Amino acid sequence: MNWFNRYPDLASWLLRLVLGLTFACHGGQSLFAEEYKDFGKDRLNNSPRHGEWVDIKSGDRTIKAFVVYPERKDKAPAVLVIQEIFGLTDWLRSMCDELAENGVIAIGPDFLNGQKFEDADSASKAVSAVTQDQVKAVLDATADYALKIPACNGTLAVCGFCRGGGWAFTYANENPKLKATYSFYGAPPDSPEQVANISCPVYGFYGENDERVNAGIPKAEELMKAAGKKYEPVLYKSAGHGFMRSGEPANPNMREGDKKARDEASARWKMLLKQLP
Repeated sequence: MNWFNRYPDLASWLLRLVLGLTFACHGGQSLFAEEYKDFGKDRLNNSPRHGEWVDIKSGDRTIKAFVVYPERKDKAPAVLVIQEIFGLTDWLRSMCDELAENGVIAIGPDFLNGQKFEDADSASKAVSAVTQDQVKAVLDATADYALKIPACNGTLAVCGFCRGGGWAFTYANENPKLKATYSFYGAPPDSPEQVANISCPVYGFYGENDERVNAGIPKAEELMKAAGKKYEPVLYKSAGHGFMRSGEPANPNMREGDKKARDEASARWKMLLKQLP
């Protein structure tokens, strides 16, 4: 019996390493591009909730958005769901379903016109090309659509992940109709004008091992306090950036520290969602 048969896990790892190096040497995806592979279809396929794609008009542009409805007998709040850099992925859509499971209408607009990415470099470049004016236009159109959904009770909130977490914080300053903002490991504001018009509480969810983002939290706390705004950031121990994705049990590359943080953040988020009017 050769050692490939005796140590299959080691053999599998070595094979992935060789393939990754081969792709990298030939200008392919980065070595660990597989870390970003999409997942979440199982949850969507097995969900009892209704999810659908809709078209939203924004000027001359038509935006695709994914909507999931909760199972409840009364009208529900609507939450705008802003994607991370990889696009409107199956994972992001599964987060919409998870939100709907907690009693809200979740609607995720597509900022990248159907593009999805498995490597961080390509994703970051594509998202960086989206201007702040375009972000606001997409969110404004989606917000208007959401508030007109017959099953919506008129309450609107926003959440975002990664780059989308920063966009969510920014949008809190741009839309006075928002009743709550949930920013997941996104860059916080760093100037007074970026918080002056915020009219809703902002709840931050951050991984302890993410100083690139966390370094901006004290300044944001200072600005929000000076402006009389409510900002409640929480750092989750032993978690890194993107822990809602990397701590997802369905993620083939799930990290245990991030899973614990995800569980804790989800429990907090569920409680906060119940406070929406």
